[in-house]
Formats: sequence, C-alpha cells, structure tokens
Amino acid sequence: MDELRGKYIEAIAGAADEAALEDLRLQAVGKKGEVSLKMRELGKMTPEERQVAGPALNALKDEINAALAARKMALADAALDERLKAEWLDVTLPSRPRRQGTIHPVSQVTEEVTAIFADMGFAVAEGPQIETDWYNFDALNIPGHHPARAEMDTFYMAREEGDNRPPHVLRTHTSPVQIRSMEAGGAPTRIICPGRVYRADYDQTHTPMFHQVEGLAIDKDISMANLKWVLEEFFTAYFGTSVKTRFRASHFPFTEPSAEVDIQCSFEGGTVKVGEGDDWLEVLGSGMVHPHVLKSAGVDPEEWQGFAFGIGIDRLAMLKYGIPDLRAFFESDLRWLRHYGFAALDVPTLHAGVSR
Repeated sequence: MDELRGKYIEAIAGAADEAALEDLRLQAVGKKGEVSLKMRELGKMTPEERQVAGPALNALKDEINAALAARKMALADAALDERLKAEWLDVTLPSRPRRQGTIHPVSQVTEEVTAIFADMGFAVAEGPQIETDWYNFDALNIPGHHPARAEMDTFYMAREEGDNRPPHVLRTHTSPVQIRSMEAGGAPTRIICPGRVYRADYDQTHTPMFHQVEGLAIDKDISMANLKWVLEEFFTAYFGTSVKTRFRASHFPFTEPSAEVDIQCSFEGGTVKVGEGDDWLEVLGSGMVHPHVLKSAGVDPEEWQGFAFGIGIDRLAMLKYGIPDLRAFFESDLRWLRHYGFAALDVPTLHAGVSR
C-alpha cells in the first residue's frame, strides 16, 4: 500500500500537463487501475483482512484523487500565468460598438399624450382588447343596424356551432373602457383610454390594427366650452405651438351634440404644418356624452354630464413627425425610425416631461 502511495503521489506531482495527469489517473484509479484491482480482491479476503485492507484502500484512492485535483488546478494556474505574460489589454481603447435600440413612434407619442393629459388631471384607464358586443356597441348607443356592426367593418370572434352566446369582437375603439371605468368608479371622473383597436380597413391612412386615445370627463357642470379648452391646451402642448381649433357639427351615436374637430394648418410642398396657415385638418371626433351612454354605465344623466373625444395616436405621430404612410409603422426597421428622428434615449415620459 505504501509502495503504491509513494509511486503515484510522486508521479502526479511531477506530471507536466493534463494529458499526463489523465494517464496517471487511469493507471491508478481507473476501472483497470492498480488501486481499483486491489479493491476487487477484497472479496477474496477474510472478514478480518477486509477490515484492515478496505479502509486503507479507500483512503489511498481518496488521497490519489485529491492529489490529481490539486495538480490539475496547479497546471491551470501555471497556464493562465503564462498566458497573462504573453497577452496584454489596452484599457484605453474605446469599447466595442453595441446595437442601439429605438423607441417606436407609437410608444413615444403615447407617452407624450399621456403626460400632457396627466398635467390636466386625467388618469389612465385600460380595458380588454376582446370585448363583448354589449360594451363595444350597445352600451355606447350604437344600434343593431349601424354599419360599424357589419362584418365588413368589425372583426368578430369565431364561435363553435351551437354556441349562442352574444358575440365578442376585437374592439373597434377604446370607448368600451369609458363604460367599464364609469361602472367601476361612477362619477365624477376624468380619464383617458389609450390602446390598440381593430377595424377591417387597410390603406395609406388606415390599418387593421391601430392606436387610439379617448378622453372622458364627467361632472355636474361640464360643457362644450370645457371640451374646447382641453383640446386646445393639448394640441398646443403636443405640437409646441399655439393651435387654433374649429368645431363642425356632426353625428356620433354616443355623443349629443357631436362635433368633428379641425386644427389650423398649412399645406406646402407636400407637407403639413400645424398651427399656421389658412387651411384646416380634421383630426378627431368629440361631443357631450349621450344620456343613454351614461345610463348604460350606471350614471344618472339627470345629475351628471360630460364630454368625450377620440383621436388616433398613429395619426398624431404622422402629423408631428412628418411620416407620410400609416402602414410604415408596421413595416419599419431601425433605419426607418432613425430617419424620422426617433433615438433610443429621446423618449419623453411622465417622469421626464413632454418636450422633445
């Protein structure tokens, strides 16, 4: 036993590399190694002999394995020292360039819009993108024969044969969030509802999925004058210049009276400049909330009244940043985003203000 110990401990200490170390491991404690063969002979010994030889062989095996591990670590350390002597690193060199991410225009504009309305006391409300027919249409005073309820305009969820539950749709606007918010919190309230909406339409100014922000303010003495002030304050803050508005009488099932809102602009060289010129551009729909809508949400129209409005976030981005085609939002890459001035850290938020 002492002879084996001396033989392998000395050989391991003198091993020049890991290959030599592996050969010694196989010779000593491998399946056919000398120590392993000795341990197989334990079965032929008497119980008294095994009591002496067994612990000794196990101790020898453990000692050899420990010596192998220690030598392997010593060889690795020596190799690292040699490598460090041969290599060098210039810490004054600039770091390698890293691909920079970019905030999408829709996300950036959503942050800007949210921050502006937050300054005017509007909270943010959210709701599901798959809505019941009741929340998306009935509660908003949209009758069954209205064109918006046709499958050519609205995406209806598929039903299994025999499933006669009321239909579900991909919401066509964020107005259902207004109903849900009033149901949950009642009046008074002042909220905006940003989010994705879906309609069966696709061209230069329409996409099947787009983004809206709708506003709702309910109190006891709110009027169209309050609506006009809120919108003019928003446009001035968003475009960074004083913007005049023009209200034109219109019709929406969920508001009465209703109005389309135009903003002052000029058309020069194929571009739109907001806040100057003698032209007008339609940007949103608005009006006083219809009494039927208030009733649907559990709010007494004899006691409360208010205004609502809705505008496309994608179109706000197009107007402010000169993006010509709404479809570009869904076919873009980083080069396209950089072309229109959207950089990774150029992100107005609720915490950093709204100026760009």
